[in-house]
Amino acid sequence: MAQRGIINRRMIDTLRDAPPEIVSEALALSVTPDMVPQTDVELIACLASWEWRIFSGQLYKIMTKDPEADEDDETAVLVVPFIPNRAQRKFLDRLHTRNVILKARQLGFTTLIAILWLDHALFNADQRCAIIAHSLEDAGVILRDKVKFAFNNLPTYLIGEEGQNELPLFWLSKDSETEIVFGHNNSAVRVATSARSGTYHRLHVSEMGKIGAKFPLKAKEIVTGSLPTVPKTGITVIESTAEGRSGEFYRIATRAEKNTQIAEATGRRLAAKSWNFHFFPWWEEAAYVEDPANVDLTPADEEYFLDLESQIGRKITPEQRAWYVMTREDEQGGDAEKMWQEYPTTPEEAWKASTEGTWFAKQLAAARKQGRIVPSLPKLTTVATHTFWDIGHGDGTAIWLGQEVGAQFRFVGFIEEWEEDYEFYCRRLDEEADKHGYRWGYHHLPHDAIQKRQQMNSRVGREGRRVNSAEEMLQALRPDWRFHIVPRVDRVINGINAVREEFASYWFDATECAAGLVHLERYSKKRNTVQGGFTDEPLHDEHSEAADALRQKAQGYRPLASIPRNHEPHGRRSRPHRRAISGMAV
Repeated sequence: MAQRGIINRRMIDTLRDAPPEIVSEALALSVTPDMVPQTDVELIACLASWEWRIFSGQLYKIMTKDPEADEDDETAVLVVPFIPNRAQRKFLDRLHTRNVILKARQLGFTTLIAILWLDHALFNADQRCAIIAHSLEDAGVILRDKVKFAFNNLPTYLIGEEGQNELPLFWLSKDSETEIVFGHNNSAVRVATSARSGTYHRLHVSEMGKIGAKFPLKAKEIVTGSLPTVPKTGITVIESTAEGRSGEFYRIATRAEKNTQIAEATGRRLAAKSWNFHFFPWWEEAAYVEDPANVDLTPADEEYFLDLESQIGRKITPEQRAWYVMTREDEQGGDAEKMWQEYPTTPEEAWKASTEGTWFAKQLAAARKQGRIVPSLPKLTTVATHTFWDIGHGDGTAIWLGQEVGAQFRFVGFIEEWEEDYEFYCRRLDEEADKHGYRWGYHHLPHDAIQKRQQMNSRVGREGRRVNSAEEMLQALRPDWRFHIVPRVDRVINGINAVREEFASYWFDATECAAGLVHLERYSKKRNTVQGGFTDEPLHDEHSEAADALRQKAQGYRPLASIPRNHEPHGRRSRPHRRAISGMAV
C-alpha cells in the first residue's frame, strides 16, 4: 500500500471528506490493478476503482492453507493478499446479474464471493448482501473466516487502530455471528440458511447441490422465497458441485446451460433475470498436477483420458493424469462417481451417476438401445389412459399416465409434487385430459390408500380434521373416476422384480416423462454399511415415489376392455357436483 509516512490522520480526513478539487483530480487519474498509490489523490483514485480493490492484492487479505505444511496439520494457515485466481478471473469476466456455477472443488468461489459482497457493502450505502449455506454453522464459518477476517485485516487507515478515540472511516454498528452492519453507510452482510424477507442486492447460495440433496424442501424454499428477493439490477450467484440428476440445482443449472448456449450461438444478450451458466472443470486448474512417477495408470485410465481429450479438444498432460488418478484413489476411495461429482471433466459428466446398486439400470439401457424411450409418443384418444399412483404421507406424490396399445404399454406422462392436496393432483390430471383428450381408465392407488388418516386442510365444524382414506377423498373429489386399489406385496423387492420382468413391454415419452425417468435411473438399493456393497432393500429417498408408483402397474394393473359410451373426454361432459373436501397428501 502507500508508504507509512503518507498514512496519517490527514489522509483519513481527506478520505472521509475530500475537497471537490481532490476528488475531481482523483477521478481523472487512470488506475490499473498494479498501481501502488503514493499520494492522497492516488489513494482516493485507487479506492474508487472496483478493479483495483479486487485485483490489486493491496486491500483484502484471506486465510489459506500452507502448501508446504503437512496435509494433516490443520493449524498451518497463511495470511495472504487476495488476488483472484484463473477460474475466479474467468468468472468475473462473464459476471451477469444471475449466475449459476457448476465447478470442481477447491477453486475458491466462496472466498471470492465473500470478498465481492464485503467490497460492495463497504463502498455502497444501504446495501444488503446475503450468503446462504446448508447449515447455520457453515454459514457462520463463512462470515467469520472470510468476510469478517477480510474486514478486520483492512489497512488501518480504513478501520483505525486499537485504542483510537475517533471513529475510523469504516466501522461496525452491529457484529454478531450471523450479520455485520456497517455504521458508516448502513450496509450489511448476513449469513443464513434461507433469506425470505426484505431485499437483497447481492445473494450467494453456497453448495446448492448439497442443500437440495439433503434438504429438498429447503432448496425449494430458496428458489421460491430467497431468489425473488434480489431486484432485477442485483446480483445472484448459485454455486455448487453436482449432486446427481435431480433437485433444484440440477434443474436451474441445466436450464441455464441450455439458455447460455443458445445466447452464445445466436449472439443475443441474456436478459437480466436469465441465468448465466459457468462451468469450471478440474483440468483448467493449474495446481491439479502430480509427479507421474508416483502413480500407476491402468488401461481403463488411459482410455478415459483419450476419450476426455476428444471431448474437450486438448491434451491432458501426464502430470494432470497422475493427479486425477491419485485424487480418485486416495481422496475419493477409488469411487469414480464421486470424482465425476467433485472434479467433473464436462457438465454432462458432473450429472452422471454410476449404475452400481440401482434397480432398473439394465432395463433402462435396453429400452434406450431398442428405441423404446422416444422424444414423443402419440397421445391416443381411442384407448383408455390409466394412472398409477404413489401417495406420500409426509413425502411426495407421483403419478404415471399410461396407455395399453397392443403388446406395448406406453407411459405418456408423469406428475409429481410435494406438499399438495388431492385437489391439486385431480386438477393436474384434468389439465392433461383437456390437453390431450384422454379418456380415463382406472386410477390405480397403492394398498394403503384405503387406510383412514387425519387429513390436513380438512376441518369440518368443531369436530376438527376429517378422518378419511385417500380413496374416499379422491372419490369425493371426482365421483365419476374409477379407482382400483392395488394389492399389497409381501416384500417391496417382489414388486420391483415384477416391474423388471415386464419392463420389455414398456415405452416412455422422454419429454413428458423426463423427471420420472431420472427417478427410475437413480432408484437404488440400500448400502450395507457393515459388509459393504448393497442390500436387497430399496433406499427410500426422493426417487422412491416415482418407482413406487410404477410398481402399481406391475402389481395390479386392471385393463379396461372398452370405454363406455358415456365416458367422454374431460371438458365435453357436465361435471358432477363436488363435495368440499380437500386433504393434504403429505
